[in-house]
Amino acid sequence: MRIVTAGFVLVAASVVGGALAQEAAGEWGLRAELIEPNSEFAVAEWDGRIYVIGGYPSTRTTVTTVQIYDARSDTWELGPPLPVPNNHGMAAAVDGIIYAIGGQTAAGGRGSFVNTVYALDPDSRTWEERTPMPTARSSGVAIVLDGKIYVAGGRPPRGNDFAVYDPKSDSWAVLPDLPSQRNHIAGAAINGRVYVAGGRLGSGFRSGATAMLEAFDPVKNSWSEAAPMLRPRSGVNGVAAHGCFHVWGGEGASGMFADHDVYNPRSDTWTPLDNMPIPVHGVTGAVFFQGLIHLPGGGLQTGGRSGSHLNQVYVPAMRCE
Repeated sequence: MRIVTAGFVLVAASVVGGALAQEAAGEWGLRAELIEPNSEFAVAEWDGRIYVIGGYPSTRTTVTTVQIYDARSDTWELGPPLPVPNNHGMAAAVDGIIYAIGGQTAAGGRGSFVNTVYALDPDSRTWEERTPMPTARSSGVAIVLDGKIYVAGGRPPRGNDFAVYDPKSDSWAVLPDLPSQRNHIAGAAINGRVYVAGGRLGSGFRSGATAMLEAFDPVKNSWSEAAPMLRPRSGVNGVAAHGCFHVWGGEGASGMFADHDVYNPRSDTWTPLDNMPIPVHGVTGAVFFQGLIHLPGGGLQTGGRSGSHLNQVYVPAMRCE
């Protein structure tokens, strides 16, 4: 089955002989839908299991729900719920443990921010509280590099905040500020550096956005400016694949963004790809697993009232190694 949206072709997944259908390089596809519609949530992955953590549906009622997608079997299940409701959080996985970091407990651009850190052991199916972040913030991004979790940005007044969590010692260290304060951003770790792209400057989606791309070098303990995105966007999401930084989607005062662009850190250049067939926002974090970029859920319209069941995948063709 093929779905044509705004002139672009989306190849839906199907199961043939027990195996998932395969999209060609550069194609978008669909996988099994989420159990519950959702947006403004955090994503983490370990060993092909993708965790959709917290968020809210079109009602904007914050949930404790954890939905787990098995990328090998194309199936979903409900996981252990969060200890407290959370939206606009950040998440990451290290050594088989899933971490839910920060966020906020109610919808809205101001207040209810938290600095909590919860760790989920998938074997015991229990969440445990860990050392909190140095500051309470939401709408940043969590990036794993060398076994540590770097958390950058956040809604005002925490848009410059940058700190690193060491799961082995259960401790945080405050790092040099993100030079450009922002939130609803995309991030990735490539070649030993942490990259942060795009984002909005204020609390709501109608505020100004930036095209800024900045890179942090943990060895030098400093930031540097890289080539900016092709245009300012907020509510973006991204992931590293084949040494490239893919950034897509988002929202702004002008509407939804269908842009899908790729950054090559070796040449410090951006390449525009075909637009997303179904643009989304409200997803923090994505997954690259077994040759597919996985992008579950997200809002289909500007604002927070369009959480979806959508589960998109993309086959990246570009290589930057």
